[in-house]
Amino acid sequence: MELSRLTKMPLRTIWKHEALDFTQWLALPENLELLAETIGVDLNNAQTEVGVGQFEVDILAEDENGHKVVIENQLENTNHDHLGKLITYASGLHAEVCVWIVARARQEHEQAINWLNENTTEDANFFLIEVEAWKIDNSLPAPRFNMVAKPNDWAKTVKQSSSGNKVTETKLQQQAFWEKYREYGEQNGKLIRNWRKALPQHWYNIGIGSSRGKLAATLNSRDQLVGMELYIYRDKDLFHELEAKKDDIESKLGYTVDWQELPTKKAARIIVTKNGDYQDESQHEELLKWLLEKAEEFTKVFKKLL
Repeated sequence: MELSRLTKMPLRTIWKHEALDFTQWLALPENLELLAETIGVDLNNAQTEVGVGQFEVDILAEDENGHKVVIENQLENTNHDHLGKLITYASGLHAEVCVWIVARARQEHEQAINWLNENTTEDANFFLIEVEAWKIDNSLPAPRFNMVAKPNDWAKTVKQSSSGNKVTETKLQQQAFWEKYREYGEQNGKLIRNWRKALPQHWYNIGIGSSRGKLAATLNSRDQLVGMELYIYRDKDLFHELEAKKDDIESKLGYTVDWQELPTKKAARIIVTKNGDYQDESQHEELLKWLLEKAEEFTKVFKKLL
């Protein structure tokens, strides 16, 4: 059997100018989605060349929770100047996610990003990513993002706990379970492509491509329940629109769900639960499978309606 060969393309033959070509290309929703898949964070509302004092950040976006995401592009080897800019933008904009995209990462700058991730709070998360372009024979070039350095969430959480920032044993158990869930989803999921970092909390957010609602897997240690819900914030009209289609939605899901308008709160949720204790490791396989199944079933039904 005859096979083709992959050819790596010089980046400057595709994007001649960082600001005018690469940044404008990356800011398009379909290309930003490629980056989102790499870092596991939804990226929305992208703006280019946003002013920060006397400087301009290449791209300023938001994650699914509205937190700011700074993206600094460099179609060459890493240098101190761009590292300084990244930190300046992060502090000036109070960004929680900082992404440095480069042609090649020098070892000392990889070490610097790892140091920042290990020694800053959980609200500061730094990614260092190399971008490549490949083609097969005469095909159009295809971009590829390769992760070089990323936050070590578990180590950071433990460090904060030991330094006096209170993170309970329960929170650490929740984070460990979500780490397993993310890994299980990445290996077995079909409809969900972006798996978020695991945090020490009782819920795990899953974006489904809409700012109107998101999925959340939940843990309830008191009642020993796990759940999957569509979480709707500040949009009671959407909840009522969906509730009017209740019979059709539940027919497509194949089971009934709990419709919680929460009239005294800003949020509303549509949730299904299952008995299970996430603190019992012997139940993990069953619970992870159930949570992934429900996440994909909710995605299939609700994504079309948002």
